[in-house]
Amino acid sequence: MGTDQATVVVTGLGATTPLGGDVDSTWQALLAGRSGVRPLTQEWAKELPARIVAAAVVDPATVLDRVQARRLDRCEQFALVAAREAWADAGAPQVEPERLGVAVSSGIGGVASTLAAYDTLNTKGWQRLSPYTVPMLMPNGSAGWISIELGARAGVHTTVSACASGAESIAYAIEMIRSGRADIVMAGGTEAAIIPLNIAAFAAMRALSTRNDEPQRASRPFDKGRDGFVLGEGAAMLVLESAAHASRRGARVHAVAAGFGYSSDAHHIAQPAPDGKGLVRAMTQALADAGLSAEQVVHVNAHATSTPAGDVVEAQAIAAALGEAASGAVVSATKSMTGHLLGGAGALESVAAILALRECVAPPTTNLDDLDDDIDIDIATEPRPLRRRGSAPMAALNNSFGFGGHNVALAFAAA
Repeated sequence: MGTDQATVVVTGLGATTPLGGDVDSTWQALLAGRSGVRPLTQEWAKELPARIVAAAVVDPATVLDRVQARRLDRCEQFALVAAREAWADAGAPQVEPERLGVAVSSGIGGVASTLAAYDTLNTKGWQRLSPYTVPMLMPNGSAGWISIELGARAGVHTTVSACASGAESIAYAIEMIRSGRADIVMAGGTEAAIIPLNIAAFAAMRALSTRNDEPQRASRPFDKGRDGFVLGEGAAMLVLESAAHASRRGARVHAVAAGFGYSSDAHHIAQPAPDGKGLVRAMTQALADAGLSAEQVVHVNAHATSTPAGDVVEAQAIAAALGEAASGAVVSATKSMTGHLLGGAGALESVAAILALRECVAPPTTNLDDLDDDIDIDIATEPRPLRRRGSAPMAALNNSFGFGGHNVALAFAAA
């Protein structure tokens, strides 16, 4: 990071996930190796090849005001719940509205509201459509609602890059603060895509696990028996703040949001480039942007979706990006427990990486019974202590890669 750029820190965390309705319950479940994957019991799921999902533990509609909840798509409900927790965790800071921004993303947005509105239009006519239909279906709806609640006027943004969306929103928020455009930015990702169309469409791509008889063992990153990801839902949010602003108000700092790296594969719309060079470039750029050495990286939260092609390419890219220092980095694949939150994944896994640094422990990767022969990195299968190497602060990487060839790596450093 250049000396003329503001240091960005994380002062608030929020989440609602398949493991818990807040950050603490989610983190404790991760450390315990609990799975949030359950069978789909709805009638519409009976004919689908994949009948398992990682649904959120807490229905966001039961947390929000009933009238407000009716105006929001489920992904927007998740986003608002997580944002409120993150804002409270940050101490509900006093900040000028023109210095407060929002960068919140979704990979798919309000698709459930889109389909419901289409059914209403066809069966009951246009007059029966909700006046909130457009705000419910637009991908930037979550960011917009959060900005209204917080009174954020420095800019409200939505970066849509499939499964890299949540991570890219955090990177964009770092840029907003570094550039001097904002002192505080609420950043994160959200998704609510557990509906028949999405499950059927992902199944048609052969992207989902069909281990229907063993739901909690279905998501198995890096394992020889992996056969696809498990669809999850939920949201996670970070309050990012300039270090100077956080210091002035005496804020607690969870970690330093030290840097980010972007790249794109330009290879295939849904498959990673087999040489992994784009993934390596994103990670090395994140470290360079953060001013961190590979030796400082003690932990990597891998994208690791449990797909046959993606996991091997990423594992080899981690080894290449960190070089000889890779042996000292403990890798976790938390999608083994949470499933894949699509646009919310990068934000949730950033929360996990930050807590791993703060608590000096890496969460386990579950269901790893038989490591793929082509993978040679240190993967935690039980909670593992993280120890600093040398005198420099510990650092962690969080990887997020999306359909379309989007690659985003985030670098966090211990506070």
